[in-house]
Amino acid sequence: MSQSSDSSSNEIKLTKLSSPVGMVVDAILVIGFFVFLFGLLKSHVPSNNPLQIFLWAGLTAACMSGVFWLAIQMFRVVLSAQLLANKNKR
Repeated sequence: MSQSSDSSSNEIKLTKLSSPVGMVVDAILVIGFFVFLFGLLKSHVPSNNPLQIFLWAGLTAACMSGVFWLAIQMFRVVLSAQLLANKNKR
């Protein structure tokens, strides 16, 4: 059973779901999130050595910021696809 191109009215046509401006906004949000977490995590590192505190707070904040970046990207793509689907229904 093949689908013809005439029956594509119910299908969402794939378009670019992210933009360069959105990526810049996301990068600014992630940098702000990193700075916030780094400041928060410095007091939770169990060490008196400033180098160790900087290292482990930075690595932990970087890992959590990476997850935050992925979450923002998934949210943007899903929101764009839903808005596009609602627009095509009308």
